Amino acid sequence: MRRPAGWLLSLAALLAADAAHASITIQDDLGQRVTLAQPARRIISLAPHVTELLYAAGAGEQIVGASLHSDYPPQAARLPSLGGYNALDIERIASLKPDLIVAWHSGNKPSQLARLRSLGIPVFESQPTDFGMIASSLERLGQLAGTDATAQSAAAAFRSRWQQLAAQYRGRAPVTVFYQIWSQPLMTLNGQHMVSAVLRLCGGRNIFSDLPQLAPTVSMEAVLAADPQVILTAGDARDQPLERWKQFPRLRAVRDGQLYTVNADWLNRAGPRVLEATQEVCGKLEQARSIAPAP
Repeated sequence: MRRPAGWLLSLAALLAADAAHASITIQDDLGQRVTLAQPARRIISLAPHVTELLYAAGAGEQIVGASLHSDYPPQAARLPSLGGYNALDIERIASLKPDLIVAWHSGNKPSQLARLRSLGIPVFESQPTDFGMIASSLERLGQLAGTDATAQSAAAAFRSRWQQLAAQYRGRAPVTVFYQIWSQPLMTLNGQHMVSAVLRLCGGRNIFSDLPQLAPTVSMEAVLAADPQVILTAGDARDQPLERWKQFPRLRAVRDGQLYTVNADWLNRAGPRVLEATQEVCGKLEQARSIAPAP
């Protein structure tokens, strides 16, 4: 039986229409399923690193609001502000009628995320802890936003530079590092944080990597006992956040002049610019390696 000449074209059109209306299901960084009936057109970002990931994935035009300090790329600073990452304006978020919220698992309050979910809004929780997860985040957010081509290109470029850096610093002599995120109380990050992934790539060993808390409080005595070769912090070097360590001239990092402040936005945000931070951190650790050990 011969079919009408336009039959194949009609079938193709129907299949294309079905594909366009097919739901999208992916897993977020906690392994939770996030399902959208169609690509998101009104996206809320609840952390600066999320905003950077969304723009890099090609979804910048779909963002209708973001948390405070979402200032990169420059056009992100013009987005409606929805409060701090841990003190969100839930009413304003709801008024923007988002069809997707991308949250920060360890930064946003669980009670506020639960409230947003109770409104029927899909929530993707972001928590990249290594380079591979950042690349995967770009791809998954691109799927949710319908910007797959841009997202896949961004992820490929990210992976390429990551692998170049990994090859460049592979096999370097290990350097012990204390990473300070706060001075009073003295706080650091454990081995599960993205910052520790940066240190590992550069051949650094986080002296507190084994602690169970993501951002533990530690004692000055514990740092002195570990005697790290390098002390790092992120922020503005003009603030001199590491100046207090100079009261301990026998501390190896102080004795050898290995107290460094690196770009906070690059290192503390688990987004594409973490590769810039990696280049910077690796350079600091190379300087530490160049210092001959004390006799």
